[in-house]
Amino acid sequence: MNEPVVVGVERDASGRHLARELRPGAFLAPRPLMPAEDRIRVALVGTRAGLLAGDDLGLRITVGPGARLELVEPAGLVAYDHRGGSSRWRARVDIAEGGELLWHGLPFVVSDGADVVREMDARLAAGARMLWRDTLVLGRSGERGGSLRATTRVTYDGRELLVEDLDLTDPDVRRLPGILGPHRVIGAVTALGASPAGPHPYRAELAGPGAQVRLLDTVAPAVEAELTRVWESWLTC
Repeated sequence: MNEPVVVGVERDASGRHLARELRPGAFLAPRPLMPAEDRIRVALVGTRAGLLAGDDLGLRITVGPGARLELVEPAGLVAYDHRGGSSRWRARVDIAEGGELLWHGLPFVVSDGADVVREMDARLAAGARMLWRDTLVLGRSGERGGSLRATTRVTYDGRELLVEDLDLTDPDVRRLPGILGPHRVIGAVTALGASPAGPHPYRAELAGPGAQVRLLDTVAPAVEAELTRVWESWLTC
C-alpha cells in the first residue's frame, strides 16, 4: 500500500479546534483552510496523477471527542485505463463521541479499462455524526466505464449501521433492468449517526440513526443538482 493521507483533528479544553496530524500521502496532501467558527476545514489536494494500475490510495481520518471536521475536495478523481492492472481506494474513518465529519466528495470517475476496488470503513462512537456526499461515474463522456467494486461498512456504537457491497465489475450485467439499466451516474448523500428531518422520494432509512438518498442518471448535472439540495437541507438538521 502507498503511504496514506492522515488527517487527525481534536478539540482542546478551551473549545478550540486543532489539527493534531496532517500528513500527506502518495496522491493527496491535506491543506488547512480558513476555519469556520464551529469547525476545522481541511482540503485534500491532489499531488500526483491517478489512479493508475498498481495505485493504492489510502486515507486515515480521525475526529476527536466533540470536534468537527469538514473535508473539502477541490477536484474529483479519475481512474484511468489500467491496461490489465488494478487499483484501490481505501478510507478508514474514526469519529469519537460528540465528533462530526462533513465530507463533500466530488465525482469519482471510472474510465474504460480501469479496474478499481473502493472501500469505505467508518466507525462512529455513540453520539458521533457523519454527513457524506459521494458520486460514482462509470466512464468519461462516450465511455461505458471500467470495473468497480465499492464496499461500505459503517458501525455506530459498535453495531452495524450500513453495510453495502456494490458489485459493478461487469458492464453487461450492471446494465440489466433492476440494476443500473442505462444509468452510469450513482450519487448519494448519507447521514450517519443522526436521522435528518424531511421526506424525500428516494430516502432510505438505515439500521439505526441515519438515512440515505441515492440517485441514478445517465449524466451527472441532474444528479449533482439534486444532491446539492439534499446536502444543504441535511447540513442544517
